Amino acid sequence: MAMVPSLSLGIQSPCLNCGIYDSFTLVSSMPHFHGKFATGKQCMGRKSVCEEISKNVKTTTAYGHLSSKASATSWASIGQTKDDLFTVEIEGLEKVSTYRFRSEVDGHVKVIVGKKNMNYVVYIEVSSLQLCGNQNELFLRWVMYRSDASFLVPSDVEAFEVPFMWKSDGRTGLELRFDLNQAPFYLSFLLKSTLGDGMAIRTNTMTNFVVPVGFGSGYPAPMGLSFLDDGSLNFAFFSKNAENVVLCLYEDSSSKPALEISLDPYVNRSGDIWHASWEGGGPYVSYGYRCMRDALPEKGNSISDGNVLLDPYALVVGNSLHEQHVSNLNVKHIGQLCKEPAFDWKGDVHPYIPLEKLIVYRLDVKRFTIDKSSKLPGDVAGTFYGVAEKLGHLKELGVNAILLEPISLFDKHKGPYFPLHFFSPSNLYGPSDDSISTIFAMKEMVKKMHRNGIEVLLEVVFTYTGDDAAFHDIDFSSYYGKTGPDFEARNALNCNYPIVQQMILDSLQNWVIEFHIDGFCFMDASSLMRGFYGEYLSRPSLVEAIAFDPVLSKVKIIADCWDPLDKASKEVRFPHWKRWAEINTKFCVDVRNFLRGEGLPSDLATRLCGSGDIFSDGRGPAFSFNFIARNFGLPLVDLVSFSVSELASELSWNCGEEGPTNKSSVLERRLKQIRNFLFILYVSLGVPVLNMGDECGQSSGGSRSYDDRKAFDWGALKTGFGIQTTEFISFLGSLRTRRSDLLQKRAFLKEESIDWHGSEQSEPAWEDPSSKFLAMTIKAEREDAESDPEFSEIKGDLFLAFNAADRPENVVLPPAPTGMAWFRLVDTALPFPRFFSNDGVPLLEQTPGFVTYDMKSHSCALFEAKIRE
Repeated sequence: MAMVPSLSLGIQSPCLNCGIYDSFTLVSSMPHFHGKFATGKQCMGRKSVCEEISKNVKTTTAYGHLSSKASATSWASIGQTKDDLFTVEIEGLEKVSTYRFRSEVDGHVKVIVGKKNMNYVVYIEVSSLQLCGNQNELFLRWVMYRSDASFLVPSDVEAFEVPFMWKSDGRTGLELRFDLNQAPFYLSFLLKSTLGDGMAIRTNTMTNFVVPVGFGSGYPAPMGLSFLDDGSLNFAFFSKNAENVVLCLYEDSSSKPALEISLDPYVNRSGDIWHASWEGGGPYVSYGYRCMRDALPEKGNSISDGNVLLDPYALVVGNSLHEQHVSNLNVKHIGQLCKEPAFDWKGDVHPYIPLEKLIVYRLDVKRFTIDKSSKLPGDVAGTFYGVAEKLGHLKELGVNAILLEPISLFDKHKGPYFPLHFFSPSNLYGPSDDSISTIFAMKEMVKKMHRNGIEVLLEVVFTYTGDDAAFHDIDFSSYYGKTGPDFEARNALNCNYPIVQQMILDSLQNWVIEFHIDGFCFMDASSLMRGFYGEYLSRPSLVEAIAFDPVLSKVKIIADCWDPLDKASKEVRFPHWKRWAEINTKFCVDVRNFLRGEGLPSDLATRLCGSGDIFSDGRGPAFSFNFIARNFGLPLVDLVSFSVSELASELSWNCGEEGPTNKSSVLERRLKQIRNFLFILYVSLGVPVLNMGDECGQSSGGSRSYDDRKAFDWGALKTGFGIQTTEFISFLGSLRTRRSDLLQKRAFLKEESIDWHGSEQSEPAWEDPSSKFLAMTIKAEREDAESDPEFSEIKGDLFLAFNAADRPENVVLPPAPTGMAWFRLVDTALPFPRFFSNDGVPLLEQTPGFVTYDMKSHSCALFEAKIRE
C-alpha cells in the first residue's frame, strides 16, 4: 500500500462536506485499511514499536480474544442523558478536547481526548448508526501515526480491532489509553461491522476518522516557540505558500528527526500562520520545520521537502548538525526546545547617554580578543567575556559606547554582514560554542558595560541574507523582493512586506528587552526604503514603525547607508521623523579630501559645524555619527600609507612613498596626518566613532577587504605609536567632556558664535581648491554665576587652525577675551608628549593683544582662552 498522504483537517463548524459538525474537526485523507497496514518507518528509532505498544497501551477489557498489544475498555456505566455519555468518564480528565464526525451511514462519532493518571485517554462514542445486531457486531480498527510515512505499527502486525459496548438507546462507546511517552501522534480509525463481509464505516467523505493525541491546534501568536501557562509548548510559523508543514523534533544532535508531526492545514493554520501546541515530555531537545509545496513547473515553486528549516523566531539556536545531504535531510541549524536562560538583571540600568555626549568605539567581538596577545584564557578570548575583560582599555580611551559588528548567526562563507537569523547571538562568540552559554555571556558583558557607564549598540543587517538562510525555503516570494535582474543572487529581503516588517520589529524588541541593548546601527539602511520591486518609497513603513515603536523609541537608532555588497555608501535623503541618526559618510569624504590637499575649505567648515546640509532638517548635529575609518576599507594607518590607483575611492594619501618605509620625513608626515584625523574627528560637532585597531596602528597591508582585517594586537598598544595615540585619544575625549558647551551640542552653533579666518589674515577662500588653510574661533557663552552657581567657572573661547599645505603658516590669533590669554592645547606637528597638553602652554604676546603662531605644514592646532594667572 502507498504511504499515507498528508492530512486534511478542519476547524470550527459546520462543514457538511467533511461530515464534521462541531468544535475541533478533523478528516483524514488516509487510504482505506485492508487487512494489514502499509509499510511505515519507525520514526522514533527505538525498540520495536510493537514492544512499546504492548507496554504502554493499557489492558482493561474482559474480552480474552483481543491482542495483548492493544486493548480497550467498554463502559459498564453510561450517563442517563443523550449528551452525557462521557460525563462519568471525563470528570477526572485534564486538557480535554472534543471532536465530532458524521459517518457515511448517517451516524455520529464523538471523540474526547484528555489526560488522566499519567495516561492519554481517548473516549469514542458512536450513535445513530443504521445497523442492527448484538453488541459484538461493531469494532474499532485503529492505527497510530505521526506523519505521512511514520506509523507506530510495523507492517507485520494485524490491524488493532477493539469491540464496542452497545446501549439500548442505540449508542455505543469504548476507551483507549496510551502512555504519555507515546505522544504526540495521530489516532486514525474506522468502524468495522461484523455483518455481511465486514463492512468498513468511515466518514461521510469516505475517509478515516483522525484525532490528534498529545498535541493540539495551538495559537497563531506569539510567533516562534512559546511556553504556555499550563506547561505546553506552542509553535507558530509563517509560510504563505506551503501546502503542508511538518514539525520535526530531535532527541540529540543526530541528523534525522526522532519525531515528525504533520500539521493539518485546517486545524493547525490561521491565515498564513501554521501553529500547534504540544504538552511536552519525552527526550526531545530541538526542533525545526519542513515546508512542502506543489512542485508543478507552471507554479514556479521549489520543493523543500528534504530540508529541515530553522524557525525564524527561534530564540535559542543550536549548531549546524551536518552539512551533507543525509537521508535527504539537509539540516543546517535548528531551534532549541528551551527558554532563554534566566539571568539576574538586578541593578542593571540603561545609561541613556544623550546623543551629543556619545563617544563610540566600533569592534568585532571575535577579533577584539582572539589574538594570543590578549593574554586571556582560551574559553574567554574571542567571546563576549573577552570584551568585558578589556573594559579597562575602553575606559582608558574615554569611550562611553561600543558598537558591535553583527553578532547574529551568519553565512560563514560571506561573513557577519550576511545574516541567517535575527533573534540570537551566534555561538561563535560564546565560551563553549553553546547557545545557552553564549546568551549568558552576552548578557554578562552588557551588564558589566552598563555598570561602568558604557552603552552597547549593535550593527544589524535586515536588507539581505546569506545563501543558506531558511527564508529561501520557507517562503521565498514573501520574504524576498525583486530589486533587479540579480535579485535572487542578492537575497534582498522584502523589508516593508508586513510579515517581514513584523519579524524585524520583533527581533529588535527582543534585543532590547532580553539583552538590554541600547541601540542599533542599520547597515545598508537605504535599502530599508525600497519596495518589492526595488522602488524607493517616500514613506517606508518599516523606517516609520521603528521610529515610533513604543520600545524602540527609547533606544538609539542609526542609519548607515553603506552597502557591504557594493562596498560603497548610497547617497539618499533618509526619512527620520526626528528620531533617526545617521552615519555621516560626507564627513569622512570631506575630511580625507581636505587633509590630502584636495578639498574645499567650505566642505571642511560644514563638517566641523555638524553637517548642517544633512541635519538642519529638524534634528541637529548630535544626529551625525562621524568617522574617519571603518571596518570595511582602509584602516587609519593605511589611509596615510597607501594611495595606488586601485585605492582611488578610498581618498587616501601615502604621504610621499607607497607602503612601509624607513624615511623619517615620510613617517613624520604620516604621524601628523593620523593625529590630524583624530583631532578633527573629536573637535567636530557630532558623535565621534573610532574603529578597532586604529589606536595602535593596525594595518591591513593596503587591502580594503573585510577578510584581511587582522585580530587586535594588544602588544601594539605598548609601542611608541600605540602609547602616544591612545593617550591622545583619551585627551581628546576629556577635552570634549570638559568643553561640552562648545563641542557636545545638540543644537547648531549660532552664526554669531563663530568667526572664520583664512590664510594671511584674509577671509577664507571658501570655494578655492588651492586654499589649504582654515581657522575658526568658537566663542563661549558666558555663564551667569548667580543664576547657575554650579557652572560658575568662566570658560574661554576656542581657536582652531587646520593647515593642509606643504608649507608652514603664520597664524594671527584674534584678541583673547578681556582678562584672558591664549594657551596652546594641541599642535599635531610637535613631538610626543609635547603635541598635546591638558593645562596648555601659554602664548607670548608680541605686542599687547597681538599673538601669532607658526604652524608647520600638514598640521592642526587648538588654542583655548584662559584667565591669566
